[in-house]
Amino acid sequence: MTIAFDGKKAARNRAGLGNYSRFVITALARRFPDVRFDVYVSRKGDNGLLRPLMELPNVNIRYPSHPVLKYFPRLWERYGIVRELRRHGADIYHGLGNELPANIRKAQGTHALVTIHDLIFLFFPHTYSWIDRHILNLKFRSACRKAERIVAVSRCTARDIVKYYFIPKNRISVAYQGCDPRFREKCSESVMEDVRKRLSLPERYILSVGTIEERKNTALIVRALPAIPELSLVIVGKRTAYTSYVEATAKECKVQDRVHILSGVDTADLPAVYRMADVFVYPSRYEGFGIPVLEALCSGVPVISATGSCLEEAGGDAAIYVDPDSVEELTRKIVQVLTDRTLRNTMVRKGYVYSSGFTEEVLADRLMEIYRQCIDSSAS
Repeated sequence: MTIAFDGKKAARNRAGLGNYSRFVITALARRFPDVRFDVYVSRKGDNGLLRPLMELPNVNIRYPSHPVLKYFPRLWERYGIVRELRRHGADIYHGLGNELPANIRKAQGTHALVTIHDLIFLFFPHTYSWIDRHILNLKFRSACRKAERIVAVSRCTARDIVKYYFIPKNRISVAYQGCDPRFREKCSESVMEDVRKRLSLPERYILSVGTIEERKNTALIVRALPAIPELSLVIVGKRTAYTSYVEATAKECKVQDRVHILSGVDTADLPAVYRMADVFVYPSRYEGFGIPVLEALCSGVPVISATGSCLEEAGGDAAIYVDPDSVEELTRKIVQVLTDRTLRNTMVRKGYVYSSGFTEEVLADRLMEIYRQCIDSSAS
């Protein structure tokens, strides 16, 4: 069997869809050593993030062979990949980042799948320019129509695809995301202390991880801080225009000295940052899955998240969920987790158990099951 992947995000994105792509390819290649995995990348210079994949014996990086298209990467991604699929052969082509080549149906004998992560641009249209929103909608809608099967990263995303793109439920399969195995590993005291000093972390803190943007609703945590004087708030994520609002909210609440915003944190330091937190809070209004919730559960940190999207899938019965508009409820739950040792221990224990269902092996097995269903359905 040969499985082919769109490698654009794996080669160029350090976080988000890049992490997902590399995680999926690595998990499958390790789990199924007898299967060949081809990763299609438009430029040979995009090798830095791919090096770990290139070391796997059953993974091949495929570059443009066309003498002209190799100079036009976007054109190759839209049309040239199908030519390569015909040349090298593939049972499955999986678009890992919400899109498929425009002519994918011409790849005869290859079953096309696409992973749809979320439809954020439809729920928060004002955070995108008109042209970006229009392009994303066209790409997503086209990919959903052309794919033989759609892989949704949560049941919530699957429902959104049915609702907004009128895709039959029987063409959608849910395969949850996983997180880097390093979050399951213990951190020594010396490592944690080193990270604390280098990042100037406070002794006790609430942690929130993710791009600092409006839908993440980080200001809600800031508004809860005045009632929790013993803790600071550490926010790890890329700054956006919303960051100014978070900082203004901190000044308004007179807690600016207790709010620490860290951007560009090395992923190797993140497990220690999680493990030193007193509680992880993620009151996002909308997510496709919510990997930070899973990272926190793997790290042994109690999680408080929000109702309304997929986060109850990411955290299961191990987390506590609050109304994303209620400062009072969030404050009450943070205080409860900090003061009720029995509750805290139960949440940590449940977190380890629940997160064990999101390992590399579980994801790889689920995706391979979906691939084989596609192949078997055409043979019957």
